[in-house]
Amino acid sequence: MTKLWTLFLKMKTGRGVFIVSACAILVVVIACSSTAPGQSKWYPSRWGADDQRGAANRLTPAKVLEARDLMKQGKVYQLGRVYESGMPMFGTRHYSLRIPQAFTIAGSNHATYHDEIISGELGQIGTQFDGLGHMGIGDLFYNGNNRADFAKPEGLVKLGIENVGPIVTRGILIDVAAFKGVPQLESNYEITPADLQGALKRENMEIHSGDIVLVNTGWGSLWMKDNTRYGATSPGIGVEGAKFLAEKEVVVVGADNWGVEVMPNPKADLGAPVHQLLITQNGIYLHENLNLEELARDSAYEFAYIFSPLRLKGATGSPGNPIAIR
Repeated sequence: MTKLWTLFLKMKTGRGVFIVSACAILVVVIACSSTAPGQSKWYPSRWGADDQRGAANRLTPAKVLEARDLMKQGKVYQLGRVYESGMPMFGTRHYSLRIPQAFTIAGSNHATYHDEIISGELGQIGTQFDGLGHMGIGDLFYNGNNRADFAKPEGLVKLGIENVGPIVTRGILIDVAAFKGVPQLESNYEITPADLQGALKRENMEIHSGDIVLVNTGWGSLWMKDNTRYGATSPGIGVEGAKFLAEKEVVVVGADNWGVEVMPNPKADLGAPVHQLLITQNGIYLHENLNLEELARDSAYEFAYIFSPLRLKGATGSPGNPIAIR
C-alpha cells in the first residue's frame, strides 16, 4: 500500500487520469487486502489476541443446563455418517481401513485380537468438524494468525482442534427443505436470511447465543446413493445467510451437505467465502456431512447437542459421531 501511495505522489503531475487511476488502485487494495465478504475488521477477536477457541468461548455452564432441560423424551439421534470405503470425499482426500493380521497373546487361553490401520485426512473426511486452523484468508487465519508461524509439517502449533473442548449446548434444526415444501433443495440453491427466518418462524424457534444450528437441505439423501451428484455441487447457505447466523452468536453451523455453504458460490470469483466468514473471521465452527434425516422426519427442531472433538494435537478438524437428544 505504501508503494502505491508513493507512486500516486510521483504521478501527481496535474493529469487527472493518473490521479484517478492511482486512487482506484489504492481503493481496490484496501478493500481486498485481508477480508472475506461480510466483515472489514476481524482481528484481534472479541476474546483476545491470544484466543484459540473462538465461538467455543460461548459454551458456558448455563448452556449445558439449558441443553439438559431439553432432554424430555430420552430419544437419541446419531448425526454422524458411517466411515467407510467409497463415501463421498472432497478433492483428492482419501480413506482406507485395513486389518493387517490377527495377533495373539501368549497364554493357555489363546487370546487373539485385531488392530486396524487407517489412512486418510482424518479430520476432513466423512462427518467432519472444521477447526479454526482449517480455513484462512490468504495467509491469515483466525485471530490474524499467519500460517507461516503456526502451520508446521508435524501439525498446527496454534489453532489445533485440541483447543475446542467438549460441546454440550442447545441445538436448533432449521429445515429449509421443509420450509420450501420440497424433499431436497435444488443444486446450487443459495439459502438466504429470509429462508432461515422463514423456516424458524414455521418451526416457532429462535436462535440463542451459544447455540449450534443445523441446516437441513435434503442433500444428505444422496449420501452413498449418488455420490457423484452429492459431491459435484451443493445447496447451502450464502454469505448473507452466514452473516445472519454469525450475528446470532452461534457456536457451530452444520448441515447435511459437504460444505455447509452453497457450492460452488453463485459469484464465480468467490471460493468458500462462508468458510472464511464463519471460521476465520468469527471463530464459528462448521460441521459437515451430517445425517439429519431422522431429526427432520421427527420435526425435532430443538434438542441437546453433544459432541467432543478428538484431541488430535495440531489437527485441522475432527471426525466423530455427534448426537442430539430430545
